[in-house]
Amino acid sequence: MVEYRPERKYTGERIFMLEQWADLAAGALADAGLKASDVNGLVCANIRESEQFVPSTVAEYLGWRVNFAERVDLGGATPVGMVWRAAAAIELGLCDVVVCAAPSRPTPSLPPNQPRAWSPFGASSNIMGSPQAEFDIPYGNIAQNCGYAMIANRYAAEYGYDPRATAKIAADQRTNACANPDAVFFGQPITIDDVLASKMVADPLHVLEIVMPCAGGAAVVVASKEVARRCRKRPVYVTGFGEHLMHKTPTYSPDLLHTPIGPAAEQAFGMAGIKRSDVDAVQLYDCYTITVLMSIEDSGFCAKGEGMSFVASHDLTYAGDFPVNTHGGQLGFGQPGLAGGFTQVTEAVRQVRGEAGDHQVPGCEVVYCSGTGGIMSEQTALIVQGG
Repeated sequence: MVEYRPERKYTGERIFMLEQWADLAAGALADAGLKASDVNGLVCANIRESEQFVPSTVAEYLGWRVNFAERVDLGGATPVGMVWRAAAAIELGLCDVVVCAAPSRPTPSLPPNQPRAWSPFGASSNIMGSPQAEFDIPYGNIAQNCGYAMIANRYAAEYGYDPRATAKIAADQRTNACANPDAVFFGQPITIDDVLASKMVADPLHVLEIVMPCAGGAAVVVASKEVARRCRKRPVYVTGFGEHLMHKTPTYSPDLLHTPIGPAAEQAFGMAGIKRSDVDAVQLYDCYTITVLMSIEDSGFCAKGEGMSFVASHDLTYAGDFPVNTHGGQLGFGQPGLAGGFTQVTEAVRQVRGEAGDHQVPGCEVVYCSGTGGIMSEQTALIVQGG
């Protein structure tokens, strides 16, 4: 595996996503001790250089000949979705070395105050004919801040809301970031009071409870057991996974308080044959603090409606009794676009390998990861274990 170190202010030369793909793939293969000629599968997402035939575009650019190629479009759930698809293809015997990568989408420089041409109104589907364009955008139900604030308010109406508990998620993860030199907010600790004193963006969500965008990228190699045994690093095994989709926009959600991660996690734990108590650390997609809280509940680590008390009574730092996002999460490490969800996966691998440095969880052998796309629209679950 390999990552570009996240950066909030990029001053270097802008490179195409295909070039990033090549760099990331080369780094991940070098980390594994494999050659480009070993690769016979790839999993990618959208890239700016090609609207169609993306896998073949990537394969052509890298000079690969592959037996399995997949393009995944699940938003923040994509990286976990990439990994389990690669694992499934290997299990089926289609291939034995698959590279999964997510480079940053390069953002063009624009004059001050000029809006960006992509993602108008913060919506994912503004083309007429889509339900979002016809029934959401005209009424202002747009963008992620509004959607997650609505979920948080619905949660408050049903179960109550402790703002200090959700603020504690951000503060504990920042503690983790301060032990990770690669994190965007390394050396910048915050307290619960700091979170609550930060700007209110969409009630009840403060700015320090919302993901921190940056540039970066990540790639991993998923290989068969036979290949993994001859790789340079300790193998980390995919033992369980799940995926569930319900809707795209909250308008059409059957229930805002029961998220897709529930069925996905059930499948993952059932496949792995382990209990929640067997997990040593969790790496949960954390675009917002409410996402983490509801993922803890719906993944089965506590009962529905008990997330606030669970978070308040547990230490979520790498040194605590329930380590969450030990690298700092996207709230503290940073969210490098689509690769943001990959940071949970790479951190899980790093923890099991014992390579996490100052934020290492002692004796970490089992890690649970989640991915979240859209506004709690599509979620993925992954369990990795040491061999």
